[in-house]
Amino acid sequence: MAPRIVAIEERTRPIASAIRNAYIDFSQMTTSLVAVVTDVVRDGRRVVGYGFNSNGRYGQGGLIRERFAPRLLNADPAALLDASGENLDPDRCWAAMMANEKPGGHGERSVAVGTLDMAIWDAVAKIAGKPLFRLLAERHGREPDPRVFVYAAGGYYYPGKDTAALRAEMRSYLDRGYTVVKMKIGGAPLAEDRARIEAVLAELDGKARLAVDANGRFDLETAIAYAKALNDYPLFWYEEPGDPLDFHLQATLAQFHPGPMATGENLFSHQDARNLLRYGAMRPDRDWLQFDCALSYGLCEYQRTLAVLTECGWSWRRCIPHGGHQMSLMIAAGLGLGGNESYPDLFQPYGGFPDGVRVEDGYVTLPDLAGIGFEGKSDLYAEMRALAE
Repeated sequence: MAPRIVAIEERTRPIASAIRNAYIDFSQMTTSLVAVVTDVVRDGRRVVGYGFNSNGRYGQGGLIRERFAPRLLNADPAALLDASGENLDPDRCWAAMMANEKPGGHGERSVAVGTLDMAIWDAVAKIAGKPLFRLLAERHGREPDPRVFVYAAGGYYYPGKDTAALRAEMRSYLDRGYTVVKMKIGGAPLAEDRARIEAVLAELDGKARLAVDANGRFDLETAIAYAKALNDYPLFWYEEPGDPLDFHLQATLAQFHPGPMATGENLFSHQDARNLLRYGAMRPDRDWLQFDCALSYGLCEYQRTLAVLTECGWSWRRCIPHGGHQMSLMIAAGLGLGGNESYPDLFQPYGGFPDGVRVEDGYVTLPDLAGIGFEGKSDLYAEMRALAE
């Protein structure tokens, strides 16, 4: 029997924390949790695909409930199937969601579509009875590699958090097996940020690399001032110094910072990715791209973004997505990306890995769980089951 989508559920969930970066605080942060319910039964249970949006963008309930979910539910079921007629086709589902949408103006709709797209891919892989990373590798003619590089993202500004507390946080990441850690900059004066960086480097003592993230806070003059200061340190990267669409700033900054830079987490389409590579003077031998499928129309669009990288002479290994979620882990393992961000202590239960997965020398090894593997993370799956099962 051909599979059908029979219901779509959405709930807004809090992922609030007292932390802040250089631009926003997370005291009111939310996410949308969605379930795409099918009529397919596997191992005596109905197949349900799950998805949620990454941190940094709020829940998308209005857009999901009013525009995108109804388009899926009202579509001709046959129009959502793949050529075999035995599974859903994510690209056809994506096209149905984007019907009557004008080009450009990606804004928040890219997050709403990306959230549903994650759930659709989860359902498709479950119907196929495979982990998503193996399904993707097969479709692209690649060899899947369940071992994925991950780094620990943290180092936020926090009330009362001094350099001793910052050092203790970074030490905890070392103790958990990470070899690259990240901290925030730009939320304090440069002199104070330099002291914070030097404290962390002293704590790491060469046992791990340090990346720094300005979250798009700087104008060109400030970005250059920080670049000159950061040249004194052996950093893994200098991330998102200016507005994500200010390609001139990014290009100019390359003249002052020979070390690696990273950006892209707030670019939400393959067209914006192309413009970054055309006009941002990003360097394919050292810089990193952080496009996050959950914020940028999902995996269907992410594959178009990867095609742009190929056109522009970039390796997919230069991608380390933002977001710290299992969807990007699956993409990294299936399509050979450079790794993935992770949040060891934040935005739970949506971040992190399946139960029992540990970081070893900077890498995790994904278990063979069908779909994205949410069922292997007990705290997250408890919330998902309450939504749709």
